[in-house]
Amino acid sequence: MKRREFIALLGAAAAMWRNIAHAQSSSANPLVSVLSPLSATAATRNIAAFRSAMRDLGYVNGRNMTLELRYADGAIERMSSLAVELIALKPDVLLVGSSAGASAAHRATRTVPVVTIVSEDPVASGLANSIAKPGGNISGTWMLGDDALVGKRLEFLKLAVPAVARVGVLYAPDDPTDASILPRLPAAAKALGLTIQTFEVRDMTTLHTIAAEIARADIQGLLIGQGPPFNTRRGELTALASRLRLPAVYGFREFAEAGGFLAYGPNLPDIYRQSARLVDRILKGANPAEMPFELPTRYELIVNLKAASAMGLTVSDSFLLLADEVIE
Repeated sequence: MKRREFIALLGAAAAMWRNIAHAQSSSANPLVSVLSPLSATAATRNIAAFRSAMRDLGYVNGRNMTLELRYADGAIERMSSLAVELIALKPDVLLVGSSAGASAAHRATRTVPVVTIVSEDPVASGLANSIAKPGGNISGTWMLGDDALVGKRLEFLKLAVPAVARVGVLYAPDDPTDASILPRLPAAAKALGLTIQTFEVRDMTTLHTIAAEIARADIQGLLIGQGPPFNTRRGELTALASRLRLPAVYGFREFAEAGGFLAYGPNLPDIYRQSARLVDRILKGANPAEMPFELPTRYELIVNLKAASAMGLTVSDSFLLLADEVIE
């Protein structure tokens, strides 16, 4: 074989395996650990999106990457022990999918690179020195980077059901994701002429009691918290709103798909794909201290007309034109 032909053959072989070869870091088989705040069932779409994005980047679990998964099942109190468990495995990168998980990882390590998905301001919560230059071992995506996000949810609820004047807010007080929403509510509600009443949900088994409180309070609409305790049990929450015949707005499309009336917020599977890109950068040598926190790439408004019909609501065509997707 001539030398030129041999070189061409080598080039063709290299191109064939590039998608796998470029994923190699200093470790021949990097360990990526993932701490999901949800149950395995509730997190299925997010984890599938992460796996798919990693494959697109050349990482195949069991071939040139090892993936370790842990699920907190919506229990905030489990985050610390699970974070410690995963860090003890000495991963090349740890991905955590919630504010509580990020705080747990921050307490447990200052050396393992962490990619996180947070709702609270990462600077205010002590995770980073600045958004542009975190300065430590943690970077990731800030889901509520837009302070107007909570206001937009209330605005969409008001646009969809103009008669709504008194809104009940269900939140999990121990979850930092929901806690970050509360300070934004008064100004947003005032701008829309709404009155807000908050309802703490510390235990999902008490939802029947909360429902009775809401019924007595003359509530006309609901804003549901988006933290892991709620997202894991979204079917129960959408069923509560349906029983009360109250239009409700939620933070993620999965709530609308589970029977909720409105959902507005970032697309979670997209964020997990975004996180895969950040993990890839770290595996290739990037320092999280120098990686700016990012915002979600896509926000979406989902309207469930089945839910509206069940409550006897008529949604205007002009509002439906605002929706990214209508579930009929």
